[in-house]
Amino acid sequence: MSVNLYVGTSGLSVWFSRDLGETWKRPYSESGLYLESRVWALSGHAGAPGQVYAGTDRGLHRWDEANQYWTHMPSPMDGLGIWALAQAPDDPLVILAGTHPAGLYRSDDGGTSWRKLDITFADECIFIGRPRVTRILFDPAESNTIWVSVEIDGIYRSTDGGESWQRTANGLVSDDVHDLAILDDGTLFATTNKGLHRSNDRGDSWQIQKLDSDWQYTRAVTPRADGAVIFLANGNGPPGSTGRLLRSRDQGDSWEDAGLPGTLNSTPWCIATNPQDPMLIFVCTNLGQIFRSTDGGETWTKLDHEFGEVRSIHWAAA
Repeated sequence: MSVNLYVGTSGLSVWFSRDLGETWKRPYSESGLYLESRVWALSGHAGAPGQVYAGTDRGLHRWDEANQYWTHMPSPMDGLGIWALAQAPDDPLVILAGTHPAGLYRSDDGGTSWRKLDITFADECIFIGRPRVTRILFDPAESNTIWVSVEIDGIYRSTDGGESWQRTANGLVSDDVHDLAILDDGTLFATTNKGLHRSNDRGDSWQIQKLDSDWQYTRAVTPRADGAVIFLANGNGPPGSTGRLLRSRDQGDSWEDAGLPGTLNSTPWCIATNPQDPMLIFVCTNLGQIFRSTDGGETWTKLDHEFGEVRSIHWAAA
């Protein structure tokens, strides 16, 4: 299987690799996306092969492999930073987008038209001034349930497809939430600046899960596409100067070092996995190191190319 790998950067647009990260190219601005764009989020769907959406500081763009071009998708988000994107598992045309300042938008036609969802976030917060949506997660077991994490405003849940929302932050030791993950049994995980949290009651309450680590700061939490392993990005801050990728083989009850090689230059930030090949996984640090595993995370290779600041990573079958 041939693979298209995409990396979204903060200030250097989107980079592409066709050979599992061995070599890279960046399409020029003539391809439709400014070369110095900040790209916060990437999303693709097996049901729409050859298309990738990018959430940027200049609105939403869609990459089409057929014509090798980024198309700007006009929306109410054009004046905002788009920090989170998600497509419904059963319909690639249903897209949710989260912004900075925090807002949530929905498209039912592949990004042609949008409506703002009725959800109220905090107007201000410490550290970053205005909250931002960091993760949108469609519940795989309940099609109408959607989860949203906000930095810095906790976690929100909708059980009616996004028409109404409930804040579900009971037990969080910090509202600075970076990522969410859900297991097949409904167990939820949330990462924050002060540690990993777990919910066993569909988000009604959360408990902090102390890590056997020098640091409790956590970023991405991502189950492998086959659900057998969970990966957790752990480091000493944003961006931090070092960190570890942790791995759990027992549904998050315990964690071990996954063994990224060499010295990490910052906290691990993003993890990319895909049902098209659960054994192929990519991990990046915030400051641009990229690691690849072809055996489900048992062993890792550090790729030669290093970027600047990386904010998103995605791969899909070519």
